[in-house]
Amino acid sequence: MLPDDGTFDDTDLRDDGTNDNNDDSETHNTRQDIEARAQGQCGCVVVPYPDPRAGQTTSRLSPDQSANVTYGAQLVDAENEENLYYPFASKIEWEVARWAKLRGSSSTAFTDLLSIDGVSERLGLSFKNANELNKLIDHELPTGRPKFKREQVVVAGEAFDVYYRNIIKCVKSLYGDPDFARYLTFAPERHYADDDETVRLFHDMHTGKWWWDTQKKLDAHHPGGTIVPIIISSDKTQVTMFRNKTAYPVYLTIGNIPKELRRKPSSGSHILLAYLPTTRLEHITNKASRRRAIANLYHACLRRVLAPLIPAGTEGISMRSGDGARRRCHLIFASFVGDYPEQLLTTGVKFGECPKCDVDAKDTGSNTTQFHLRKLSEVLDALAAFDDGNLAFVRACAAAGIKPVIHPFWEDLPFANIFRAITPDILHQLYQGLIKHLLAWLSAACGGAEIDARCRRLPPNHHIRLFTKGITCLSRVSGTEHAQICRFILGIIIDIRLPNNLNAGRLLRAVRGLLDFLYLAQYPCHSSETLHSLDEALDLFHQNKDIFIQLGIRNNFNLPKLHAARHYHLMITLFGTTDNYNTEYTERLHIDLAKDAYRATNHKDEFIQMTRWLERKEKILRHQKFVSWCLAGGHHFEPYHSRPPDMTFRREQVMTKHPTVKAVSFQKMVEDYGATHFREALARYIVHKRRGDHSVPLRDRELDLLAGDIHFPFNRLPVFHKIKWCSIDTGGVTKGHDTLDSVHAKPRQKLGSRLIHRRSDTAFIRLGEDSVINDLKGFSVGQVRVIFSLPPKSLQLLFPPTVNIPPHLAYIEWFTPFPSAPDRNNGLYKLSRLMRGGDRVSSIVPVGDIMRSIHLIPKFGDSAPREWTSETVLEDCNVFWVNSYIDRYNFSIFR
Repeated sequence: MLPDDGTFDDTDLRDDGTNDNNDDSETHNTRQDIEARAQGQCGCVVVPYPDPRAGQTTSRLSPDQSANVTYGAQLVDAENEENLYYPFASKIEWEVARWAKLRGSSSTAFTDLLSIDGVSERLGLSFKNANELNKLIDHELPTGRPKFKREQVVVAGEAFDVYYRNIIKCVKSLYGDPDFARYLTFAPERHYADDDETVRLFHDMHTGKWWWDTQKKLDAHHPGGTIVPIIISSDKTQVTMFRNKTAYPVYLTIGNIPKELRRKPSSGSHILLAYLPTTRLEHITNKASRRRAIANLYHACLRRVLAPLIPAGTEGISMRSGDGARRRCHLIFASFVGDYPEQLLTTGVKFGECPKCDVDAKDTGSNTTQFHLRKLSEVLDALAAFDDGNLAFVRACAAAGIKPVIHPFWEDLPFANIFRAITPDILHQLYQGLIKHLLAWLSAACGGAEIDARCRRLPPNHHIRLFTKGITCLSRVSGTEHAQICRFILGIIIDIRLPNNLNAGRLLRAVRGLLDFLYLAQYPCHSSETLHSLDEALDLFHQNKDIFIQLGIRNNFNLPKLHAARHYHLMITLFGTTDNYNTEYTERLHIDLAKDAYRATNHKDEFIQMTRWLERKEKILRHQKFVSWCLAGGHHFEPYHSRPPDMTFRREQVMTKHPTVKAVSFQKMVEDYGATHFREALARYIVHKRRGDHSVPLRDRELDLLAGDIHFPFNRLPVFHKIKWCSIDTGGVTKGHDTLDSVHAKPRQKLGSRLIHRRSDTAFIRLGEDSVINDLKGFSVGQVRVIFSLPPKSLQLLFPPTVNIPPHLAYIEWFTPFPSAPDRNNGLYKLSRLMRGGDRVSSIVPVGDIMRSIHLIPKFGDSAPREWTSETVLEDCNVFWVNSYIDRYNFSIFR
């Protein structure tokens, strides 16, 4: 059975509001307005720092002194001035060298390749083996980043090797990188979503309160300075699968570089600052003494590495950015990025306590206990007691709430407060912390077998990983896997039966609160309003967490990682959103700067070889930037102006140039694609387009008569099996063409004796061109059965010449309209098939009206029917929940 007019009747798909809960509807609309303001959709008012001298240049901009021009001046080919690739003789020699150092295999394999008779000669290479190439890089290419040096640090009478670089030169190399020149930020700003400046926005570090407040402190002594926020991260990592070989890298980046660049390891915005000693000091038998010695060694090494920041932060140094402009820069330690053990080691706080505040360990599970950030002045006074003798020092440190660490690295850093500098850690605190705990609690509450059965029966979607063996049996679950599980865990526990018939409402609200907090914490832009929503989500979890105590799963919630969630609001207002300081970035850097470096060695005196390998790689990368700049004609870009990130991820819909199947018969569409009423729907679409904007709707009988008179000049149509949405360049900060979303419409097929089921994804579809994204009444959910196009030759036979027909169309089976508000407990919208006369309502829509994929979670009931499968569940089930957690954007629309 089909709708009553052309393509579809909006009254079938738009909620009439007769059963609305007005309060819930208004709450949802208010949330959508808040989301729109946080995304900058209502505009952005930028308030600059009041003193215009902040961040100003001390010398006039000179293109002749830009980083690439200065670099090129060191490369002069006396024999051939037109050689852009010097010191390499030709383009092919440069490409071979670049491949060998960035993409190639080991040095031995590269030497073996060049030793093949005729290879080096045919390519015209001046080097015959890896050693000759290394000498060319070492002696002919300019030094872009500083070299490593090895020094010994003595702790407890024992000497340890630390490999590190001059931090001032490292900062200069990042600050002066030509690729970052147009993106650098030099002064703090306040961003607002409204003209009245009541809703403040936080995204990049310069929009946070820390930069503004520190600039005011700096101006009191040295007005006109440019703050360079130093972001340090450290994390010990294993570099071998066996033998337990470890490295202890320390990474550096600066807050002047936008977070869109800092979060991409390939951008080169992080630099390896040091390799710390990895010794476990096992010769010290007393565990307390050993831990104290390890902490003192860590701080002694970092104190050596960061010591130049003391005068650079106070007096400032002259630095030139990549465009040639000079400023007086003050290098100030801003934030430390690390997991919980690293935070404790850095601050000297005992295990089980908060590294930031004075909350008691037994109160970390409370959401109401008052706390205060640890007072730096009291801690510094305790550290000064070191000169009064060991006993007095230990007692003073204990009274201040820290371990007796001798001269921690942050003790003398200007404008630094280590307890404020500790940043939220999404990966370890949430994904590998609270979410890991939550999954164990749910497995105990709901039963692992039932949870796994529901996981195996989820319909496919671009954003959903199907765990065909379930999730409760997984071991060593990564942060990525926890993120994938979070996308559906709430939906699969709805209606599940709890022991002793306990009401599942509190369980759903607790899980929903934790997931909402997780997703809100990762917003790329926050407003003062969304930060309130962040607090509300955490409160929702705490208000309902006792369900796990009633189930006998927990006795208390004294988890430091749960308490850490209470600091997210403050830290976002200080340093910007959490993607400014995510430990996921350093986890990825381990591969490039530690593990790959170790594999390039012969595993003997590895750190000397690792640092040398890295220096050569960095020289090649720097030369690559120069060559690209020369080939582009030495173009100078206009400055980039930061604005609130758009959570929609700018993207474009992409269809393949040619159809997947050139000709599919109507019968095949019905049988293999499941497009039961395709012929009738297409006839009605043609009638609708022929009538144009006719104001008088047709009655059923009239529409059927007109549709029955349609004769198709074809019996087969070209069919496409996928719609894609790809990322597009957002003003130069992010580049690439990654697939962000997709919708599949594949037929059933026979592969030998095995039947492969059809795949017909569900999608979020616009009902009219005037539909606005923050009003769900203008959208509906449909299942995409067939994606096709009409033959160009037939258009003139079917439509008047004034009618514009989209190049791609889709046959859709509809679901009921969105209710006025989501469910009170789980926060999800409930939908079912839109039926009329026992048949599913269907129609033809332009592919351009398909906005994105949507994931529907079946309403399983008390127990998931075992006859359902992932491939057939959309046909077997009649009632579904709209999954709002498949990505951040869907969450912002449907929450």
